[in-house]
Amino acid sequence: MALIVLAGCSPIQLGSRTIDFGGGARPPGTLTPANGNSPAMMQPLQTAGGQQVFGHGPVQVALLLPLSGDPALASVGQSMANGSRLAMSFIEANPNIAENTTITLYDTGGTVAGATSAVTTAARQGAKLILGPLRGDEVTAAGAVARSNGLPLIGFSNNASAAGPGVYLLSVLPQTEMKRALTYLKAQGRRGVAGAFPNTAYGQAQQTAFRQQAIATGFSPSAVYSFSDVSEAKGIIDQAKPLIDKGLIDSFFLPDRLSAPSFANLLAQAGVKPDDVVIVGSADWQGDPAISGTPALAGAIYPGVDDTGLKAISLDYQARFGSPPHALTTIAYTATILANAKTLSLASPPYNPMIMTAPTGFNGRDGMFRFNSDGRADYALAIKRVTPAGPQQVEPAAL
Repeated sequence: MALIVLAGCSPIQLGSRTIDFGGGARPPGTLTPANGNSPAMMQPLQTAGGQQVFGHGPVQVALLLPLSGDPALASVGQSMANGSRLAMSFIEANPNIAENTTITLYDTGGTVAGATSAVTTAARQGAKLILGPLRGDEVTAAGAVARSNGLPLIGFSNNASAAGPGVYLLSVLPQTEMKRALTYLKAQGRRGVAGAFPNTAYGQAQQTAFRQQAIATGFSPSAVYSFSDVSEAKGIIDQAKPLIDKGLIDSFFLPDRLSAPSFANLLAQAGVKPDDVVIVGSADWQGDPAISGTPALAGAIYPGVDDTGLKAISLDYQARFGSPPHALTTIAYTATILANAKTLSLASPPYNPMIMTAPTGFNGRDGMFRFNSDGRADYALAIKRVTPAGPQQVEPAAL
C-alpha cells in the first residue's frame, strides 16, 4: 500500500498498490487553483475555543505543535503548522482528491502538560487521530493519553523510545540513519568503523544504534568513544590515531553537528587524510552552515532525506508565508496528506494498525517510509557528501 503525494505535478507511487484518496466532486466553497500551478491560500477557520481549524472533511484530526513558549521551538511549530495548511490547501484545490478530514490545531506550548491537555481536549471534541507533538517527552505523555482514549498518534519526535503500539513516529530515527550509512560504507569496501558520541540522551541513543547496526552490517565497533564536552575531543583523537595508523579505523562517525567541526579539524591536524578515513555525520547535519563551511569536513558523508520534497514546496511556502520553510515542515505536510487518505481515514476503525503498518509503506514529501508494529518508522535516506557549495547527493534514497 502506498501514499501518493504531489511531486512537481505528478503523483508518486510506492509498491504495487496505492491508497485511494477518494476522488469525486468537490464540496461547495472548495478552493480552486489561483493560477495554473499554485492553489489559492487557504484561510483557517476559528472555533469557539479559539483553535485554528482548516479543512472541511468529516473525520476530525488533531494537530499538536508548539506555537508559544520557547521562541525557537515555536518558530519550528509555526512552520510545521503552515506546512499542514499547505497540504490541506493542495487537497482542497485538487478535484481528484476528496476532502476527508478537518484539521484542528492545538498549541502545546512546548510542554508535557500542554501536550496532554491538548490530547484530552481533542479526544473530547471527537478527534480520530492525533498528529504530533514534536518533542520526545511530549510524545510519550501524549501517546499515553491518546492510547487510553483509543486514539492512534503520529508523533514527530526522533526519540525512538517514545514509540509504541498505536504511537507512531514520523521521523528519521538513529537506527535508520546508522543502518543506511553503515550499509553504504560496507558496499564501499570500508573495514573498520569508529564513532564519538556526546553524553546526552540522544547521543547515547545514537551510540546504541551505531553499535547494533554496525554488528548487524558485519563490522566490529570496538573504537566507540563518549564525551561530555568538546574539550575532550583531542583526547579521543589521540586514542584513535594509533588505530587509524594501523588501518583498523577507516570510517569515523561524528553525528553531533555541533562538535563535528572540532573533531574534523583535530583529525586533519593529526595528519589524517580524507582518503584514509571518511568522516560520517547524521541527518542533523543537513543545512548547517558550520558543516559546509569547515574545510576539514569537505568530502564527509551523511545520511539524509531526499530534499526534493522540501524544494518542491519552498517557493509556494515562501510566497504564502513570507519566509522559507523549516526542514521539518515537510513532515507535517506528509502527515496531513496521510491523515486524509481515504483508505486510512474512512476505514473501520479509522487509522487501524493493520493498515498503518502495511509493510510496503507510504510515500511522503521526504520520500518512502513505513511504520513498524512497534511504532518506529523506517525512512528512505540518501547518502550525501559535504562540499563548500552545499550537499551533493552521491547515492539515491533507499530503505
